[in-house]
Amino acid sequence: MPELPEVEVTRLSFADRIAGAQVLAVRMGKPLRWPLGCAPESLVGRTVLQVRRRGKYLLVDLSDGLLLLHLGMSGSLSFESQQPPARTHDHFDLTTTRGTLRLHDPRRFGAVVFAVDEGDAVAQKLLGKLGVEPLGDQFDLKVFAQILKKRKGPIKQVLLGGDVVVGVGNIYASEALFLSAIRPTTRAQRLSHARITRLHTAVRDVLARAVEKGGSTLRDFSNAQGESGYFQLEAMVYGREGMACKVCATPIQSIRQGQRSTFFCPSCQRP
Repeated sequence: MPELPEVEVTRLSFADRIAGAQVLAVRMGKPLRWPLGCAPESLVGRTVLQVRRRGKYLLVDLSDGLLLLHLGMSGSLSFESQQPPARTHDHFDLTTTRGTLRLHDPRRFGAVVFAVDEGDAVAQKLLGKLGVEPLGDQFDLKVFAQILKKRKGPIKQVLLGGDVVVGVGNIYASEALFLSAIRPTTRAQRLSHARITRLHTAVRDVLARAVEKGGSTLRDFSNAQGESGYFQLEAMVYGREGMACKVCATPIQSIRQGQRSTFFCPSCQRP
């Protein structure tokens, strides 16, 4: 599943190129996770003002309304001056005066949803319960620590929940916990202030580095220009079960948490 860095990398790869474009046509393919919420032809003539990100959602601000895009489990966006004919898994085309934005999604868990604005009930249902942005100024250490002290669940599951801090997906939670020397199964409320401080820093650093590396390409992720990411090549624990820890040479272990694989070093990461 594309996580926050992959979504941000995707945004950066086409946001400037589509800004200021006028919508010429909208094509819908097979039904996605949620309905568009408006007649596709009603978007024609509107102007794309900018493209923002909130968690794993891309927000395409229009001169009247906005589109919320989610890549789901296997979705990807491409933006080209001229797209080839739509294929089986091409489910949405936004054709503009500067090119066509296309959503390709084999599993159809992605979505394109129209809302009047961010205060709209449709938008609030998707965005209203999201936590703070980890790369923004609102990710405050003091508030982060106060919230964690009230959470009884394992710290990795708290991070994945998205209501404390948004967008720290499976790959990057494992990596941030390794850099913080925290066992993923440790209950959040048991963490000392020093460990929470390390985790706060690690979350920022891991996500920022992943964006810089173009995200992680584990299967078929690419940005809107077709470029793959390379963060996975420098992962410390994720996907390295049985391999030697890069710090202490202890074999990396893997467990299941909430139906997701968790990777950690039993020596470097203490409960």
